[in-house]
Amino acid sequence: MSAWAAKRFWKTATAEACEGGFTVRLDGRAVKTPAKSALVVPTMAMAQAIAGEWDAQQGVVMPDTMPYTRAANSAIDKVATQFAEVADLIAAYGASDLLCYRADGPEALIARQAAGWDPLLDWAATALDAPLNVTRGIVHIAQPEPSLAVLTARVHATTPFQLAALHDLVAISGSLVLGLAVTMGRLTAEEAFALSRIDENWQAELWGVDDEAAALEAFKHEALLQAGRFFGLCG
Repeated sequence: MSAWAAKRFWKTATAEACEGGFTVRLDGRAVKTPAKSALVVPTMAMAQAIAGEWDAQQGVVMPDTMPYTRAANSAIDKVATQFAEVADLIAAYGASDLLCYRADGPEALIARQAAGWDPLLDWAATALDAPLNVTRGIVHIAQPEPSLAVLTARVHATTPFQLAALHDLVAISGSLVLGLAVTMGRLTAEEAFALSRIDENWQAELWGVDDEAAALEAFKHEALLQAGRFFGLCG
């Protein structure tokens, strides 16, 4: 038995102002989230991006081609309903941030990590007042509690829509510092992705990349860039 799939039933998708923000209407009917909540987003730009995804559907609706819609649904149905838990989950990355764990060798990789990551840790220390400790190897090291408190406060200060984007920026990169750097304009999403893949790129240069690894890399790359775009639409 084949699974049921929604098919396009509307002629036009439009972005409109509504109570509390902006929404998308299909032939005048407001779009709802999977949990049947009203799809109300913070900016007209975001509503227009979502409307564009609905307008682009032909025949069977393909959610995989609707990243803005999925992100907005997640912000409303999941993040907003358990904001503190999601924020704490993301903030916890600061205690084991990717940028703080360096290779033991070879020296060329150590130098590459330092060149890429040290400026971001310097930025965290000065711009965020959150200095972090660095070590070689993978054995966990404690981070200054005041720094973790500052980083946690930054995460909790976001909106549900911003946090939905920050979640992906941090989870994909493995670094709270990189994720915050994107949201604060210190890095582009493309730059953050490249910095998060220094170790993987080093290994690829040595041993090459198989098709499965390349496909996974491309998926993560696009997902992180999409998270950056979604954050930009939050206003």
